[in-house]
Amino acid sequence: MLTKRIIPCLDIKNGRTVKGVNFLNLVDAGDPIELARKYAEDGADELVFLDISATQEERETIYDLVHKVAAEINIPFTVGGGIASADKVEKILKNGADKISVNSAAIYNPLLVREISSLFGAQCMVVAIDAKRIHDKWIVHTHGGKKATEIELFHWAQKMEELGAGEILFTSMDHDGTKSGFACEALSYMSDLLTIPIIASGGAGSEIDFLNVFNEGKADAGLAASIFHFNEIPIPELKSFLKENGVNVRL
Repeated sequence: MLTKRIIPCLDIKNGRTVKGVNFLNLVDAGDPIELARKYAEDGADELVFLDISATQEERETIYDLVHKVAAEINIPFTVGGGIASADKVEKILKNGADKISVNSAAIYNPLLVREISSLFGAQCMVVAIDAKRIHDKWIVHTHGGKKATEIELFHWAQKMEELGAGEILFTSMDHDGTKSGFACEALSYMSDLLTIPIIASGGAGSEIDFLNVFNEGKADAGLAASIFHFNEIPIPELKSFLKENGVNVRL
């Protein structure tokens, strides 16, 4: 049985870690380098770093900060934000990332996913999908959740797998920052459609939420931000709880 992963997420804006609710009302959550070091020491399985304003500001990811974070950790490290070419992927990987995540760029150029996967391997190609329910359909959004598309979530996830994505990072915008639990029904449905791992994001508020996302949502990894940043749920305690309740995690 594959080990389920616990992944803290660093949403970066102006060089600081931030967190909001439903992608809005961002507040400062600390220094990304210090947080990264703490998470690696606490037993996080991976770390995700998202430069959330890079696409909106039409600039590249902050490479020097990526390099500094990578130097502090010894766990797999995924970086996303403003990545729209293979050249940028190569630069991010050279600065210490193990995987890269694309979101808006994949929507504007789906073949970018195939190119990155072919050049660098599917194992480092994560496609992030931000979606919310609109008229009973899950609709994909771009630019940090600010722009709605006409793309349906599950169709898009399948297409990304076909083009070479090694993982899907699905964030429910409706659940983001609410601490009301993950979108388990949607995650379970997506899991039945795909063969690649799914990282669940949006809604973590308790240890039970993680138990549910693994058991009911069939997710391969649970990603969260504020509950870790503000030490509401220490990672060692979360993993012990999951282990005691039959979830295979790395202690």
